[in-house]
Amino acid sequence: MDYLSRIIDEELAFRLEAFGAVLIVGPKWCGKTTTALQQAKSVIYMQDPDKRDEYLASAALKPSFLLDGDNPRLIDEWQVAPVLWDAVRLSVDRRQEEGLYILTGSNSVDNSKIMHTGIGRISRMEMSTMSLYETGESNGKVSLKSLFDDPGMDIDGVTSDLTVEELIFAACRGGWPSSVRKKSDRAKLEVAFDYVREICETDITTVDGVERNPSWTRLLLQSYARNISTPAKKSNIYRDMTANAKNLSMNTFDAYHNALERLFVIKDVDAWCPNIRSATVIRSGKKRAFSDPSIAVAAMGINPKGFYTELKSFGFIFENLCLRDLRVYCAAQDGRVSYYRDRYGLEADAVIHQRDGRYALIEIKLGSNEIDDGAEHLNEIEGLVREYNAKEKQAPLRLPDLKIVLTGTQYGYKRDDGVYVIPIGCLKD
Repeated sequence: MDYLSRIIDEELAFRLEAFGAVLIVGPKWCGKTTTALQQAKSVIYMQDPDKRDEYLASAALKPSFLLDGDNPRLIDEWQVAPVLWDAVRLSVDRRQEEGLYILTGSNSVDNSKIMHTGIGRISRMEMSTMSLYETGESNGKVSLKSLFDDPGMDIDGVTSDLTVEELIFAACRGGWPSSVRKKSDRAKLEVAFDYVREICETDITTVDGVERNPSWTRLLLQSYARNISTPAKKSNIYRDMTANAKNLSMNTFDAYHNALERLFVIKDVDAWCPNIRSATVIRSGKKRAFSDPSIAVAAMGINPKGFYTELKSFGFIFENLCLRDLRVYCAAQDGRVSYYRDRYGLEADAVIHQRDGRYALIEIKLGSNEIDDGAEHLNEIEGLVREYNAKEKQAPLRLPDLKIVLTGTQYGYKRDDGVYVIPIGCLKD
């Protein structure tokens, strides 16, 4: 079976060049092991049922036995024997070489059995589900990196190949590698539903060994799905849950929420809080989001056709899809994603920050009728930065390097006000 190339492939190669070992984390089923195998020279599967007992015996007696192999050596499901973490760290210290080990596995780790953090030896790399460009659904005619490097770039005439129906299907199916490979649409859509079932019935407990209620987990996912792409307060989501879970305390809610974060199911977006308005004006709460839009769809029990007459509701799912893709694309440039919103209704659905200080303001709009409104928001934020700089000349803020309205439409172009209109079906890293 052919490997579906991932944008993170280059990042993994770089980290293996810079560090002795790399730990790949991210949602289950996102392709961590398969991606690691592309660069590993040897591998040990700790959960192999034929050899698991032997491996555990070796780990208890002399864990270094399990590290013996060509490098980089992939240790899959390393958390089965947590002592391997310290063995890897010690091996890196002793050998003073880079690119020795790749660790993959779940987040169910008994931290009491790990003596050292591994800082400076084991680099932590987060992986996502597949972006539209990685699945082949975005044609990649517009590169985010190229836009940053050439803010005057001409994109007039670029066209997305995605119809609205195909975009809806892509969001409902999600970026799970196994779903992309399946032949029938029904099978492709079932992966996300099975993922949610696994999270509710198994992973919510195995993540830290604390017994949790599958029904309460599902209620939390459903409430999150209803509040997706909004800065809803946790207290509001808690009240939503307690309508059907009377005995749920706030402390218990927090424990469930934290477990879902640890499993990379929930992937909230932090607020960007520049000093351009009063601190009492800027909203600093997190925007609610999942690591993949299909989780929200599966939690609500909706199929693609259910959105055909509910495009306004799909707009929130579409924003989550765009946020996922932006995280994938900007991570290749050491970037991160936040959002801006204030109580006057001024917003940027996403703000991409590059390590070198450059940043882009982005509004996400499904339809063409919302583009003007999105562009107006971006220009107003830029205007606030200019006003601030006129007053605070000693410590001016950088003006946005890019202003983008990311859409579900077909055509891309640059407006006269400098705002790029880019279909998500044209974007790549």
